[in-house]
Amino acid sequence: MKTMKMTWITAVVLLAGLAIPVRLIAQDHPEAQAQTGSHPRFIVKDVGTFTDGQSRATLTTYAQIVNSRGMFVGQEDTSIPDPYYPNFSGFIFPISDPLVQHGFVWNNGLLTDLGALPNGQGSGALWINEKGEIAGVSENGLIDPLLGTPEVRAVVWRGGQIVDLGTLGGNESLANSINDYGQIAGFAANTILDPFSLAGFGTQTRAVLWENGVARELGTLGGNNSLAFAVNNRGQVIGMSYTNSIPNSTTGIPTTDPFLWENGKMVDLGSLGGTFGAPNFINQIGQIVGQMNLAGDLSGHPFLWDRGSLKDLGTLGGDNGEANWVNDSGEVVGGADYPGGALHHAFLWKQGVMKDLGVVADDKCSSAFSINSKGQIVGDSGMCGVQVHAFLWENGTMIDLNTLIPPGVQLFVAYYINDLGEIACEGYVPGEEHSIHDFLLIPAQEGTAADQSAVTEQGPGSTKQPVLRKPHDHRAPSRGPIQ
Repeated sequence: MKTMKMTWITAVVLLAGLAIPVRLIAQDHPEAQAQTGSHPRFIVKDVGTFTDGQSRATLTTYAQIVNSRGMFVGQEDTSIPDPYYPNFSGFIFPISDPLVQHGFVWNNGLLTDLGALPNGQGSGALWINEKGEIAGVSENGLIDPLLGTPEVRAVVWRGGQIVDLGTLGGNESLANSINDYGQIAGFAANTILDPFSLAGFGTQTRAVLWENGVARELGTLGGNNSLAFAVNNRGQVIGMSYTNSIPNSTTGIPTTDPFLWENGKMVDLGSLGGTFGAPNFINQIGQIVGQMNLAGDLSGHPFLWDRGSLKDLGTLGGDNGEANWVNDSGEVVGGADYPGGALHHAFLWKQGVMKDLGVVADDKCSSAFSINSKGQIVGDSGMCGVQVHAFLWENGTMIDLNTLIPPGVQLFVAYYINDLGEIACEGYVPGEEHSIHDFLLIPAQEGTAADQSAVTEQGPGSTKQPVLRKPHDHRAPSRGPIQ
């Protein structure tokens, strides 16, 4: 799950379930050891925590969370008791947490607490651009009178300052992405009550592009609600929108299609016959991937939209699949079912062919979350609902990342890899499974002492108590349930 990335959308979002104990296969399984081959090892940077005890960390999926300067963003527990617990905003906390979480940025060994808006408590950092500007969300200290939960506002961190981007007159907003030119994509509530509020705000929600401090409402595809998820460096925005105001019997909400907004116009990406579709990522040349329901809304397939052409990428023989990322070469990664739906494997789709990436050792399911320009792919492998091993796939082989790092850390998911091969992971220390830490893996120079032994470096404030990992349903749709 995003880790929603983080979890965003109301009736269209799935939340994580209960944690399940992990089998530690990576460190002792002979097949896993053999997978490493001659691959250089990694230096492991433990981002650390804001607390002196057990801590939970959260990373965002379908997002750039590590830039080319090695700056790494996410959110972690502080030591501050949450005054609203167990009442919480799902836009900051994927599950109820008795401690306040704050967004963080880690840079060259320094963990910085990004704080929150004045009078606010929690915050989350969702995307970082190459300049080090960060888009995200923060509570503002108010309670939403429509929802009874803490209000959240879209924010940007620039030059060490947090800026409230405001709303469209309503109570809440969220900033999901920021490109290298400072354009920010997200969504905001207006004041018109709507029982089918797409973000669950209780009022209509509209996709927004913030630029130079000004919010630009992007409109809809014909309905009353839209959400924006990402903006690339060409200023192209992707999101999802209602196409009308009539709820469907299958989903319970109006028909929802993914869109591309550019040059002042919102384009409907179409459908695969169903009444729900959502994008996950857009590359720098405007190719878009995500998932769409098929006719009847009983299953959903990964899609690729490219210059006006919509392609159903299919599955590995089963009913469902999702496309999570596309690099600038048009290589798509995600996950897809086998016949019967019991198995779900990570895939690479390239030049019209879907390749099964397999699983680690004797795992059963896997998902791929990110691919860089070199074709390196990262994700998780596990027991079909439980994340167990973070993996790196390259040159035709899936490698358990735990075999490329020193013992003492168990990495259960890798969410992002940049073009330098740096990988953002979540994991824990065996025996101390009640905390989740974020880790940045940096490739050691091949043949050096670091390559031979690698290093696990604890970050500031680390208590070496990495975490309870979040269970992940490898077959779950990316941004919304198949009804």
